[in-house]
Order: sequence, then C-alpha cells, then structure tokens
Amino acid sequence: MAGAKLCAAGLSAIAAATMGVDHAYADSPFNFPSFSPPSVPSGKSPIPPMPPTGNAPTPPPPEPEKEKPRKPRNDNPRTTAAGFDVEALREATECLKFIEKSKNTGKAFEYMKTREQTKQTEAAAKLAELKAMTANSELEKQRVMYEEQKKLNKQTAEIKTQLAQYEDQLKRKRMATEDELQKIRNRELVHMQGESAKALEAARRQTEEEIQRTRLRTEQQKADLERETIRVKAMAEAEARAHETKLSEEVNTRMLGIRAKADMEKLVSAINTTFDHIGGGFRALLTDQNKLVVAVGGVTALAAGIYTTREGAKVVWSYVDRMLGQPSLIRESSRGKYPWSGVVPRVMSTFRGSNGGTASNKGNGFGDVILHPSLQKRIQQLASATANTKAHQAPFRNMLFYGPPGTGKTMAARELARKSGLDYALMTGGDVAPLGAQAVTKIHQLFDWAKKSNRGLLLFIDEADAFLCERNKMYMSEAQRSALNALLFRTGDQSKDIVLALATNRPGDLDSAVSDRIDEVLEFPLPGEDERFKLLKLYLDKYIAQAGSRKPGLFSHFFKNQQQKIEITGLTDDLLKEAAAKTEGFSGREIAKLMAGIQAAVYGSENCILDPQLFREVVDYKVAEHQQRKKLAH
Repeated sequence: MAGAKLCAAGLSAIAAATMGVDHAYADSPFNFPSFSPPSVPSGKSPIPPMPPTGNAPTPPPPEPEKEKPRKPRNDNPRTTAAGFDVEALREATECLKFIEKSKNTGKAFEYMKTREQTKQTEAAAKLAELKAMTANSELEKQRVMYEEQKKLNKQTAEIKTQLAQYEDQLKRKRMATEDELQKIRNRELVHMQGESAKALEAARRQTEEEIQRTRLRTEQQKADLERETIRVKAMAEAEARAHETKLSEEVNTRMLGIRAKADMEKLVSAINTTFDHIGGGFRALLTDQNKLVVAVGGVTALAAGIYTTREGAKVVWSYVDRMLGQPSLIRESSRGKYPWSGVVPRVMSTFRGSNGGTASNKGNGFGDVILHPSLQKRIQQLASATANTKAHQAPFRNMLFYGPPGTGKTMAARELARKSGLDYALMTGGDVAPLGAQAVTKIHQLFDWAKKSNRGLLLFIDEADAFLCERNKMYMSEAQRSALNALLFRTGDQSKDIVLALATNRPGDLDSAVSDRIDEVLEFPLPGEDERFKLLKLYLDKYIAQAGSRKPGLFSHFFKNQQQKIEITGLTDDLLKEAAAKTEGFSGREIAKLMAGIQAAVYGSENCILDPQLFREVVDYKVAEHQQRKKLAH
C-alpha cells in the first residue's frame, strides 16, 4: 500500500513537471514539498523553468476534482485489506501513461533532479544556520547561566561573610558575658572561702578555748587533790614530829645550850683573829704607798679581767651555740643540744639494750604505740627498708603520716627512726609562722644541722599543714610563702642524709609541690576495738599499776617521801573489753588521758583503791565528755 502511494506520488510529480503543473499532492506518509520554484537567496539566480517544446501537445488543464472524503488510514496494511487505496493506483497508472506519451520525459526528470538538489542545498544551508543559531543560543544560555552562577556565588559569599561576622560578634559577646560571669563567680567563691575560713577558724578557736577551759578545770581539780593529799601528809608528819620533839625536848635544849655556848666562843675568837689580820693589813697598806698602788691596780685588773672574761665567754658561747648547738625550731631530738651531749645517753641505751632490752622490745615492737596490725607491719617494713637504704648509701624516701589527732603519728615516727638506726628530730609547723622574715634563715640552719648527723636523721614535721599549705591561700603571708619555698628548695632532690616525715590532719591542704616530694603515704586511723583494749591494758599498767614506784637508782634510798601505791581490785579483762567497746571513736591520746583521769580519781579517793565502780564512773564521764566535744566540733 505504501509502495503504491509512493509510486503514485512520484508519477504525479513527473506528470506535473511534464505538463507544467505547479503543484502535486500525494496521500502518503511522505510529505514531499511542492515543486514550485524555491525562494532563491540573494546573490543567486533562480533556476529558470524548463520551456515547453513545440511538439509536445499541450495537455488540457485538469478539471478540478471534487474533494473526496478520505478513507481512514490503515497502519497495518499487511493484516487487513480494508485500507487499500485503489484511487491512488489508478492515478499513478494514468500518470505513467501520460509520461509515456510525452516527449520531454528526460528533461522533466533532469529538471526535477536539479530542483531537488537546489532544495537540498537550501535545506543544508538552513540546517547549518539553524545549528549555528542553536550553538549561539547554547553559548548565550551558558553565558547567562555563568553570570547567574557568578552572581549567586558572590551573594552566597557575602551572606556567608555576614553570617560569619554575626557569629563572631555573638561569640565575642558570649565570651565576654561568660568571662564576666566567671569573674563574678570567682569573686563569690573567694568571698565564700574567706567566710568559710573565718568560720572554721572561729570554730577551731572556740573548740580550743573550750578544751583549754576543760583542761584547766581538770588540772585545777588535780592540783586541789594533790594539795589536799600533801596537806594531809604534812599534818600527819607534823604530828609525828611534834610528838618526837616533845619526847626529846629537854635533851635537845641542853645540847643546844652547850653547842650555842661553844659556837659563841669560837665565833668571838674567830672574829677577833680576823679583825686583827685585817687591821694589820690595812695599816701596812696605808703606811706603804707602793703596796697601796699595787693593791688598787690588782683589784682593778681583777675586775677588768672578770668583766672581759664574762663578756668574751658570752660571745664565744653564742658562736658555739650557733655553729654547734641545736636549731631553735627543734623541739625534741635524739642527738642532744650539742654533739657531745648525746654520747652518755647513747652509751647507756646501748648498755641497757645489751642487758635485756627496753620495754619496746618486750612483746610490742613499738613501745607505747599500738597500731593496726597491717599498719604496724608496713612501718616495720619501712624501718627495715630505711636501714638497708642507709647501709647501701642510697637516697632516703620521704613519708607522709595523716590521720586524726592522737593516733600515734609522732610516736611511730620516733620508733621508726630508732629501729632504722637514724637520729630523730621533731619540729612543729606552727613554730614557723611566728618567726616572720627569719623563718627562711632558721629553715636553712635546720637542714644544715640535720646534714651533720653521721647516722642520718629523720626530720619529723608535726602539723605540717600549718606552713606547707597551698601557696595561693589568701591568708598566707609572704614570710610563710618564703619559708615554704625554702623547704621546697632544700628537698628538691632525694637526700642521702635526711628522711623527711610529715604529719597532718588535713592532707588535702598541703601544697602540690610538697605532695610531689612524698614517696610513702601512711594513714593512721582511729584505733579499733582490739587496739583500744591493748591501749587500755598498756596505760593501766603505766598509770595505775606502776604509779608510786621509782626507778632503782644510786640515791633512791635517800628519798623518804614515796608516792602512794594504787591498789587494783576486781579489774578484769572483761571490764577492759567493755570499756574498749564504750570508747569507740577515741584516739590513743584520749585513752591515755582517760587513764590519767582514772589515776587522778583514785588519788582523790579516801583509800586509794581502784575498783570496777570507780573505773566505770570515770569511763562513762569521759565518754560523755568525748561526745560533747564532737558536738562542739560540728
């Protein structure tokens, strides 16, 4: 069907060209343009139409045909014959017949070919022009898009810059606000710390004043008891002496009369002889001028020599005391005040140790110190390590003892030094602050003196937080800060001569540089029930059982007034365990004071007997007093 249409269209075109028809139409899917003369572009001559030959018959003009209604198009001609166009085939046949009869068929085909080439050339030119226009349009479009993108990027950059500036301003404002708030918080914190420090200091002073008042009352009661005891003893002794005097009054009177007469005669004789010699000497001096001058010169020289010797001795002794004496910061030391002062005690202690040992070697390795078994074992290990360190000439390790007051820190340090074979020196941190600007010099003198120990020295600083606290404290003076810096300077490197042992109730208050110099940290907690039981037995023996007994000595038999022995009745271990359970929270020092209070109560009684009733009364009173102190502390 399509081939028929195409053939019909071709034939129609050829026929039209042959007959000079200007238009040709075909009902086919290929819409060929008419063969009318194309529009010739400027500069080109149009192709002239083919002139008709004279021999060719002029065909009659075709009659206009009426438009027939078009049949529906058949897109599937192979499947059905309903769309076959018979009219087109008929027209094609008629055109072929007409062309066969015409004599200008070749020219018609040549003309048609020429026109077709011209139209193709024009179409190619238009296509090239269209492509150029399309390329220009695309370039223009890209240029516009580039400009728009450039403007968009510029606007985006400006917006980002403005946003960054705005964020920077907000950040600066926020930082300024935070800095101001931080300054306000710091000022409030400093103010609160100052108020807290003042409140704590006031509470501490109040507690100390209350403790001092209680101590004064106790000491007053003890003094009253002692005075009453002395008065009773004095009255008894006076009555005995009066009775003895009354019995031997006559004998004594006669003997005194004889002795007085003899003494009077001897005195008169001596006075007469003395005045005779003095009178003779004065007469010799007054009569002989040379002797008088020599006597006056001798007396003057003697006075000048005595004065010069006294002042010179003061100067020499002050120099010796400064060079060899013990520093003023030391409260207690095993070395003695001067190098030669500790020789005899060391020899005596060595002699006593070879003859059976001291109390510290009997059962308890730490004397009067009762500690938790794990802590006591740790201290013994430290003592052995320190002794081995000294033997191998290695640097010593510094220590920190912390815990509540009265838990045996000082006594443990003293025993640690003794067991490790070191000398021992004790100072208190509270003694540094009153020295003011001289504190730095005293600390340097202390360390210079400590280095002179041949055995090595354990320097124990009690209440170390009094002058080794944080350097940024508000209430810390410049002198205290300088003293702290001096101690840090002298302990910057590990020493082979000095073991530094610090004791404090508040380890958190120590300066960070001081904590950095500590190698061993030991906590001394309050004694447990077992430790309190051992302490009660220890101080019961010390203050009660051994009270009134004197150490055997060379001249002890010359003292007639011996202390009265205390009789202990009914005091069993069960009663001591009961007291140990009641005294929970007591330190070792408080248990020692408890036993001293029991001793005072026994001495205040009539018969000087310690029975369970008196023991329980004093224990209950001390427990109530301990609870009251805890309330005052809080």
